[in-house]
Amino acid sequence: MTELLAALAGGLGAAARFVADGAFTAFVDRRGGSVLPWATTLINVTGSFALGVVVGLVTVGGAPSAAALIVGTGFLGGYTTFSTASFETVRLARQGRWRAAGVHLAVMVSGTLLAAAAGLSLVAAV
Repeated sequence: MTELLAALAGGLGAAARFVADGAFTAFVDRRGGSVLPWATTLINVTGSFALGVVVGLVTVGGAPSAAALIVGTGFLGGYTTFSTASFETVRLARQGRWRAAGVHLAVMVSGTLLAAAAGLSLVAAV
């Protein structure tokens, strides 16, 4: 049953990413747009923060480990998108936008790591 719920949660996470990506891209476009794929960055940073919270709730807070599988692996696995972030970095590099590719890579990696640590630390502090 847990695996089925994780699969369903993965579908919901992918749908949430689709909605968030469209809303944030429209927000950025209304302000003149950007070369950088900020929607993917925002999705991955918020997903990493949420995963830090989930892992903290399971490891520190005593929540059931099935929650990590359903919410962490399922929903947040469908919500976040490392493959899209990787593709967008390569796309920028192939367009000769090396600086933008480097900025995207640096912001993505550092942002997601810091967000995951912040989520975990938040739960540990409460």
